[in-house]
Amino acid sequence: MNYIILANPVADWLIALAAMVAVTIGLDALKSIIARRLGAGATQTETGTPALLHDIAAATLRSTKLVVLGFVGLYVGASLLTLPAKADLFIGRFAITALLIQVALWGDTGLRTWLRVTRAQRSEDPDRVTSSAAVTFLVRVALWAIVALMVLDNLGVNITTLVASLGIGGIAIALAVQSILGDLFASLSIVLDKPFVVGDFIIVDKMLGTVEKIGLKTTRVRSLGGEQIVFSNNDLLKSRIQNLRRMASRRVVFGFGVSHRTPEPLLRALPALLEEIVRAQPQVRFDRAHLSGLAAPSFNYEVVYYVDNTDYTIYMDIQQEIYLRIVALLQAQDVALALPVQTVQLTREARPHDSAQAGNDADASLGKAA
Repeated sequence: MNYIILANPVADWLIALAAMVAVTIGLDALKSIIARRLGAGATQTETGTPALLHDIAAATLRSTKLVVLGFVGLYVGASLLTLPAKADLFIGRFAITALLIQVALWGDTGLRTWLRVTRAQRSEDPDRVTSSAAVTFLVRVALWAIVALMVLDNLGVNITTLVASLGIGGIAIALAVQSILGDLFASLSIVLDKPFVVGDFIIVDKMLGTVEKIGLKTTRVRSLGGEQIVFSNNDLLKSRIQNLRRMASRRVVFGFGVSHRTPEPLLRALPALLEEIVRAQPQVRFDRAHLSGLAAPSFNYEVVYYVDNTDYTIYMDIQQEIYLRIVALLQAQDVALALPVQTVQLTREARPHDSAQAGNDADASLGKAA
């Protein structure tokens, strides 16, 4: 036991080895116990923020690597020995590097767990799905970039020049990929401002459909015909977007014309009859009905009402029923819907030779009479 190895007795080496093994096994056991209890707590906790935090904490602890715990144990054991300065520096730097990488793994696992739970709640809150994917990606990239710089600095690399070079290179890359960066920032604008989210039915110019995915560069929309329409995020934000999902009620305006043979008393009574028809429909708020114009072929009426339901099928059912009742009303009152009518008047234009011929005929008639 008094044998000396690298300026340390064998007994000290055995003590250091025992300390390293004890610290490694102890930390691993402690990690397993805490992760198991957090997992059990997440199962017993109702859904919501507490359950989400339990899930993230448990998954984060389970991502702890045994090799990292081994480096921590090695550092503790080495502290019990008298080692050369270079050996101490080497072990310390690699232990700190392992801890930094483990911190990055913890953060990455926590973010991915948060994203997974958010996607599981997609049916309840699709807004969270829209924002979580892009935010998680950017935070993960930033996390690993910071950890990489810290690891290089810990290993003795002068990162000042590296950071300056990255800055200059970043400017050059930014100029080269302006369109991609424009789409990226447009994606962030969509995530933060939320003009639409996954599941919304939108109209962009003359194209319409349901939003399926909002990516970092493109947004994918499923059209009514079944095909997928891919929009560039930058171009999409420059367009006028109609979001039908956020429509509280639908304003409907329609008109029709009746024949000029309709008597004045019935023309005066029609607005009240139209109001009665519209008010009889469910989920409808009547606004107005008026004789709106005296056009050439007809007397024109305009009706305005609101449907307190954004479902397009319900709107079409209500509109169809109103139209059919108006047709039945006009038939019962013996009122005809105005049809486009054109009156063509034909006239015969007198020609010069016809006039001369008529004069000759008149002279001949006078001669015979004489």
